[in-house]
Amino acid sequence: MADGPLRRLDERVGGHLAGRGPQGVAQALADLGSMPVALPLLALALGYAVWRGARLDALIAAATMALVPALVVPLKIWTDRAGPLTTDTGYYPSGHTATAMVAYGGAALLLARYTAPRRAWMMPAAAGVLTAATGTGLVLHGYHWPLDVLASGCLCGMLLLLSSTGMRRSSSRTRRR
Repeated sequence: MADGPLRRLDERVGGHLAGRGPQGVAQALADLGSMPVALPLLALALGYAVWRGARLDALIAAATMALVPALVVPLKIWTDRAGPLTTDTGYYPSGHTATAMVAYGGAALLLARYTAPRRAWMMPAAAGVLTAATGTGLVLHGYHWPLDVLASGCLCGMLLLLSSTGMRRSSSRTRRR
């Protein structure tokens, strides 16, 4: 991240990808990770979960989303990494990727329980596709280096794993009652 062969590889690959492909599509994909796009979808899933009686699961998903800026912003300040097409800093890790992953992943965790068991895989798969599309758009448009996106994926993967564990425990407690 700070220096060395991995950063040089990241900048070489990212520099080659930045500005490639149809930029309108890249921008639309990058926008999937913006708060005005991702958060309303999570809000709908939260509302549905509350309506179905899964209040604690909804609270866990909302708290997980609230952790995103609390974790990402200090990392951006600490690393102070410039973006691909700018000298401005604060690009590592990608906040848009983090927002997409936690919003879509949280919605998938909430909604999967109301989906037929043999189709439940579709929710996390859709969340994964939307997150990957966001990261791809961010790199192709030149907003982020590939490692910015990958770092957010790793960080938020851990957040979603913890969230999922909390939701499973919550659901098992509810069923026992």
